[in-house]
Amino acid sequence: MKYLIASDIHGSAYYCRKLLDAFERENADRLILLGDLLYHGPRNNLPEGHDPKAVIAMLNGLKDKIFCVRGNCDTEVDQMVLEFPVMAEYALMETNGKLIMLTHGHHYGADNVPPCVDVMINGHTHVPLCEERNGVLCLNCGSVSLPKQNSAHSYMTLEDGVFVWKDLDGAEFMRRAL
Repeated sequence: MKYLIASDIHGSAYYCRKLLDAFERENADRLILLGDLLYHGPRNNLPEGHDPKAVIAMLNGLKDKIFCVRGNCDTEVDQMVLEFPVMAEYALMETNGKLIMLTHGHHYGADNVPPCVDVMINGHTHVPLCEERNGVLCLNCGSVSLPKQNSAHSYMTLEDGVFVWKDLDGAEFMRRAL
């Protein structure tokens, strides 16, 4: 199974469309979203193409392929308009014998890793990351719409135990095997 993992759309229809184009181009089976889908938050500028209603329509069109956890900008109101669950604080999955925690990053992240997992994947910082901390592989897919620290508008894929980071045009910039 191939997963496309992304975070921090922040209501940008422009970048959501590019993400869904990447999902199709990657021929991924599932889209894992790590939160902050519709609202840009008080600390961020409006992202290009800000149109939360268009984002709702695009994501609801893929509701059977989306697995999502809640970001710090996601609310119960968002759950009322999105047709897939978005309110879980974290999720666990297993691949290649490794326990992976999926979360947004505002409660758990590279600086606050639970000891029971092998891999932590989050967004929230808007900066891609791949490093080991206290024996846990900490990964951040970056941000779809509001990248920070001169990083690319990005996502990750996971297939056959290999994580690959790409910009929204599909150019690979980092890779890590489990």
